[in-house]
Amino acid sequence: MVENLMSTYSRLPVTFARGEGVWLWDTQGNKYLDAIAGVAVCVLGHTHPQITRAICEQAQTLIHTSNHFHVARQEQLAERLTQICQMERVFFCNSGAEANEAAIKIARYHGNQQKINIPQIIVMEQSFHGRTMATLTASGNRKVQAGFEPLVQGFIRVPYNDLSSVENIAKTPQNNVVAILVEPIQGEGGIQIPTTDYLLGLRHLCDKNNWLLMLDEIQTGMGRTGKWLAYQHYDLLPDVVTLAKGLGNGMPIGACLARGIAGHVLIPGSHGSTFGGNPLACATALAVIEQLEKEHCLENAQRMGQYLLQGFQQKLKSHPLVQEVRGCGLMLGIELKQNCQELSKTALKKGLIINVTATNVIRLLPPLILQKENADFILDTICALIDDMAAMNNRAQPQD
Repeated sequence: MVENLMSTYSRLPVTFARGEGVWLWDTQGNKYLDAIAGVAVCVLGHTHPQITRAICEQAQTLIHTSNHFHVARQEQLAERLTQICQMERVFFCNSGAEANEAAIKIARYHGNQQKINIPQIIVMEQSFHGRTMATLTASGNRKVQAGFEPLVQGFIRVPYNDLSSVENIAKTPQNNVVAILVEPIQGEGGIQIPTTDYLLGLRHLCDKNNWLLMLDEIQTGMGRTGKWLAYQHYDLLPDVVTLAKGLGNGMPIGACLARGIAGHVLIPGSHGSTFGGNPLACATALAVIEQLEKEHCLENAQRMGQYLLQGFQQKLKSHPLVQEVRGCGLMLGIELKQNCQELSKTALKKGLIINVTATNVIRLLPPLILQKENADFILDTICALIDDMAAMNNRAQPQD
């Protein structure tokens, strides 16, 4: 019953009963192409047989013990993830917010070890890092902060994709900065892709000033951009990287990975998680990694992402409602010149599940198993929806 749920979501008028691959069916039997994948979660689509098998087999053997003991699956997953990310150590939790919370704690603990009384972390405008008290404070979105004051101290906010603003902080005498926390591509902020020198510039500033570079790859990680991690498009390594969403293909799991001094900051008793890294979640994540590799999903994300990006750019070129089309792999945004939040409901009627973020950006995060015929359906449907919106605008204009 809806009245028994707290009103924390504005839900669309549909209930899904089952899924398969890129498709979902509602309780009335209607079929939808899922072009948002549970907000970048279902990278292998719905009810993938190998993922289902891994869950069932592990559930029949052992679901949970606790982190008071060695967990074999956790150790296996840690080895795979540190190889993939070129990190050294990992802390497992249950969500992206928890992974970012761990990163923030690493930065603060590191700062206090350096005798910095109030360690500060540079964060970005229009960012999103989660809804815990620390991560919503770190987020550059006033909507997620409103009503939760007093917020957590220790964050300095600057514009995204603006190196000079960070350089100015570095020049400030006796600044207490210990880290930068940033998304390689802003997801909730409207698929904002920085210039090619931005992350490299942040890495240089961190090296120069003895700061930690912490990358939030919750949405961009696990092959979403055509690489395992978005930072792998550049010649750099962060000190800390956070993962969740696609790591479990729907099974709750998060990870905070670190290298160098950042990987040795936390000690027994300084942090923990009851459910983090349990056998069920880790067995699922191991199966996800295996299938992403076997099915060449990263290469497919590059190929299908480029196909969609070029298709939208060609079809929507000079369209009166379109401001910009941008994307990296299967992470795409179509920015319109007006509020388009109602398009999520309109698209449902056409059998397509999309998302609108930042009020005027159509966000697409389809499963990495997307095929050409699926991409064509997305292209045709969204372009038609935008044309219909333009036609409605024209009809609404006063006639001479």
